[in-house]
Amino acid sequence: MSMCVVVTEAVPPRLRGRLAVWLLEIRAGVYVGDISRRVREMIWFQVGELAEQGNVVMAWATNTESGFDFITFGENARIPVDLEGLRLVKFKPQFTESE
Repeated sequence: MSMCVVVTEAVPPRLRGRLAVWLLEIRAGVYVGDISRRVREMIWFQVGELAEQGNVVMAWATNTESGFDFITFGENARIPVDLEGLRLVKFKPQFTESE
C-alpha cells in the first residue's frame, strides 16, 4: 500500500463520485488515500473511461530517487518528461497570436 494523490480539473461528476469511493476528497478535485497498486490501477482505468475532456494527474509514493511517480490524463499546460530516469515537469510553450 502507498500514499496516492489524484487531482482533477473539469471532470464529470460521475468520475468524482467514483474517486470518492476509494479516496478522500480533501479539497474540490483533490483526492488522497493509502491504496494498493491494484486499486491504483483500477482507479486509473476509471479515469481513462470517465474523464472525458477533463484532465487528471495521479501521484503515488514509490521506491525511486524522487520518492514518487506520477501519470497524467488529458490536456494540461504541464508536460511530464523523463531526464535520465528522473521524472520532471515542463511547461508547454505559449505562442502569441503574432507567431
